[in-house]
Amino acid sequence: MRIHTAEKAYKCNQCDFSAAQKSNLEQHQLAKHSGEKPYKCGECLDYHLKAKHTCEKPYMCGQCGYKTLAKHTGEKPNMCWECGYNTANRYNLSHHMRSHTGVKPYKCHQCDYSALYKSGLDYHLKTKHSGEKPYMCGECGFQAAVKSSLSMHMKSHTVDKPYKCDQCDYSTAWKANLGKHHEAKHTREKPYMCEKCGYRTAQKSHLSEHMRTHKSTLQYHLTKHTGEKPYMCEKCGYRTAQRSNLSQHMRTHTIIKANKCE
Repeated sequence: MRIHTAEKAYKCNQCDFSAAQKSNLEQHQLAKHSGEKPYKCGECLDYHLKAKHTCEKPYMCGQCGYKTLAKHTGEKPNMCWECGYNTANRYNLSHHMRSHTGVKPYKCHQCDYSALYKSGLDYHLKTKHSGEKPYMCGECGFQAAVKSSLSMHMKSHTVDKPYKCDQCDYSTAWKANLGKHHEAKHTREKPYMCEKCGYRTAQKSHLSEHMRTHKSTLQYHLTKHTGEKPYMCEKCGYRTAQRSNLSQHMRTHTIIKANKCE
């Protein structure tokens, strides 16, 4: 706990250095006051304390010209004792160990979501809170925040849907979606409740999506005063204050297209 309280109880008797841990004091005394140089360098086989090498990078990649102090040996000496994962980089191993500890240091400031990695938090913010959905399906007007979501959605128009619900006529191309469908439509348990209006749902993600409606309702009301209509149809120029209205409008183009084909 001394690390967190900043208490440094272990003091050097030869200088004004102090440390929170005894091992750090011993390391300091060995490095600064013993005269010994116990650390052997793997690059030059010289013994030194913590003297760094020069900024020279003698090893150059023959494929891309990238220079580094390390050779492309392919060795991965850093191994996880939990699952056998190994890597050439000690930092990558530290990163990987989070998957076993359950620590999720990257937390969303808009909801209770947390992530193991910053990239996971960035993806969450983009898909859940940015409100931007630039990728749109030309078949049905579905909009997505990321291209991969649109690609997955497009499969619903082309692939078979082997996973069928045994309680209704719902079918899907993905087994995970069938499980979500059962949970949302056919279970009586709805543990997630909105504190603002009492809405209940079986899925936490549905509650998060519902909570945005309270915010969007206020924003939509404000557009009545400002007259802003930021959402525009690229096919005919129709404009609206609400994204949902644009999505509904886009379906009219799909229906017209289908009627022409008939």
